[in-house]
Amino acid sequence: MFAFIVRRIAQAVMVMLVISVIGFAIKTAVGDPVRDLVGVAVSAEERARLSEELGLNDPLPVQWVRFLGGALQGDLGQSFFFKRPAMEVILRKAPATLELVLAASVIIVLVSIPVGIYAAVRPRAALSRLLMGGSVVGVSIPVFLTAIMLIYVFAIHLGWLPSYGRGETVRLTSWWETGLLTKDGLLHLVLPAISLSSVMLPLFIRLIRAEMKEVLEAEYMKYARAKGLRPWRILLVHGFKNTLLPVITVGGVQLGTMIAFTVLTETVFQWQGMGFIFLEAVERADTSLLVAYLVFVGFMFVVVNTAVDIIYGLVNPMVRITGRK
Repeated sequence: MFAFIVRRIAQAVMVMLVISVIGFAIKTAVGDPVRDLVGVAVSAEERARLSEELGLNDPLPVQWVRFLGGALQGDLGQSFFFKRPAMEVILRKAPATLELVLAASVIIVLVSIPVGIYAAVRPRAALSRLLMGGSVVGVSIPVFLTAIMLIYVFAIHLGWLPSYGRGETVRLTSWWETGLLTKDGLLHLVLPAISLSSVMLPLFIRLIRAEMKEVLEAEYMKYARAKGLRPWRILLVHGFKNTLLPVITVGGVQLGTMIAFTVLTETVFQWQGMGFIFLEAVERADTSLLVAYLVFVGFMFVVVNTAVDIIYGLVNPMVRITGRK
């Protein structure tokens, strides 16, 4: 198990090195560190002098090593628009995105598990067919269109929920501000969370249904029914428990995808998170902020997937032996 964990951590480090190369390439090809520091109203001689002082005339491998060293210390340059370190800007926006992803994940778990199990147990029922048909429609609808429909129905037509912003928030630390501790903040979270969950909810419903149908046909399930065990115990303890491995694996991968989809959701709902600030960075060509977003999201994705791989190895010895899922 120790060797398996070391291999997975080594792979995570290699992925982060690749991400650092991509970030460095973006910063080098698109960015202008001199402009980020002093703006555009600088003479050519002064720009040349600053370029020499900043080491911009050094060979690219040397500049990449310098960039990597700064990244390890959380220094990815200065945001020329916010006039603050780019990573500091991202970290201040990260709580909003993480809370949105957390709320969407809770919705996915609470809905997909009972719906997927029911669809597997009663595949010919009218409700089951309706739910599976709805999941196909859910996959087909873009997330921004779902967001707009939710706003029209629940915010404009019914007036039940707010349609934009984070609402009232509570500051926990110097950089962590949460809306989970206020009623207004929770109300503002409902529509964005439902919209974001619609991206992955149909996938998990269909995945749990497929895995449960396969498990229900296994010999040990027939033996459990023959023993006269209670139906709920057969489904949850003997059935659903054995569907968790693929669900955990797909969940770890899709969590990173869901973070990427927050860009659209946060834009529609004016949710002040990392995705919203990313689009602002694109519009203003704030390369330091773009690179900080890329590195931070890539780091989160790598950490989550490495943790999932390790958990998978703990519960499935074959993964530790073969190194593959």
